[in-house]
Amino acid sequence: MAIAAGVRKHMADSSWIRRMFELGIKLKRERGEENVFDLSLGNPVMEPPAEFFDALRAYVDAPPAGGHRYMPNAGYPETRAAVAGALAGDTGLPYEPQHVMMCVGAGGGINVVLHALCDPGDEVVVLAPFFAEYLFYAANHGAVPVVVGCGAGFTPDLAELGSKLTARTRVVLLNSPNNPSGAVYGAGFVAELAELLERRGAELGTEIYLLSDEPYRKIIFDGAAYPFPQAVYPRTVTVTSHSKDLALPGERIGYVALSPELPGGEELMDALVFCNRTLGFVNAPALMQHLVRGLQGVTVDVGDYQAKRDYLHGVLVDAGYDVFKPGGAFYMFPRSPVDDEMRLVSALQEHGVLVVPGRGFGMPGYFRISYCVDQRVLEGAAPGFQAAARALAAP
Repeated sequence: MAIAAGVRKHMADSSWIRRMFELGIKLKRERGEENVFDLSLGNPVMEPPAEFFDALRAYVDAPPAGGHRYMPNAGYPETRAAVAGALAGDTGLPYEPQHVMMCVGAGGGINVVLHALCDPGDEVVVLAPFFAEYLFYAANHGAVPVVVGCGAGFTPDLAELGSKLTARTRVVLLNSPNNPSGAVYGAGFVAELAELLERRGAELGTEIYLLSDEPYRKIIFDGAAYPFPQAVYPRTVTVTSHSKDLALPGERIGYVALSPELPGGEELMDALVFCNRTLGFVNAPALMQHLVRGLQGVTVDVGDYQAKRDYLHGVLVDAGYDVFKPGGAFYMFPRSPVDDEMRLVSALQEHGVLVVPGRGFGMPGYFRISYCVDQRVLEGAAPGFQAAARALAAP
């Protein structure tokens, strides 16, 4: 079959997340749904907040004329203004509608940004552990992904990052709260990162953009605050979606926002809008733009996720796993009790528990658990975690 060689390779390397999700469907048919505990996919079972359904009913009861027609490719001016107002309130920076483009989820937004910024052979730095699709997104636009490792608490290694920045570096991709680790990078780290990018960019004579992927920005625990990178690094491009904070992953609605202090921001926004059109997105979904306009201050019940984090962390610690307690998102990324985490993944499958191997996130020896599931699923998985740990510890 005449499939492009690059696509064929990427298909072979494709997401472990989806592989495990599809395995879960198969096991549920074979064993019964009640006997399979699928913790593989970040697909929230939580319903959207009541305010979303109120807005939807109001729209249906009094739909605006032309509400399903094309709009400017950047999105409805009123929606961009609402997003800009929320960002200005959160960051203290003078965001205006012209700094915002509505996009088809964060994945669509990242692809638009990389297409606008990267020539073939340019480098996109990806910080491990990372969302696996980042590698494919970079390759989509002829860019070369450069992986940087992490240290304690899954914090990116700034010394390694500095050594890997080159004259071809165009983008550093930051994801906090992080998928898969749940780590939230603190204000101190963000400030050090900004200083490093400024310094190395000047030394190399290049412009390095910080692409901040933030779909979990509002899902932060223990009363912690989110440190906005654009507050310390003007060349910041924010991409986010409402897949997680409003539990709308299937609606594919998000936005790209340029820091108001980004040099050449007007030209870059023109490029983003052009790429949004020519990549085939054209515009973000009209109905969702109408609805999220009034929901910028609304979030799902973060307390529910925090309670599930605490429960799962306790289960894993009691079973003897080495596990970092995440500060946000809805993932946990424990170390496997054996170096080859595929052995653990297989042992868990024997007990109907599905997790994703760490190699899919650039870190073999770990595994990812998604706990945006019903409490029943977490409780059903607990014996499997204990049994698998015991089995692998046996001589």
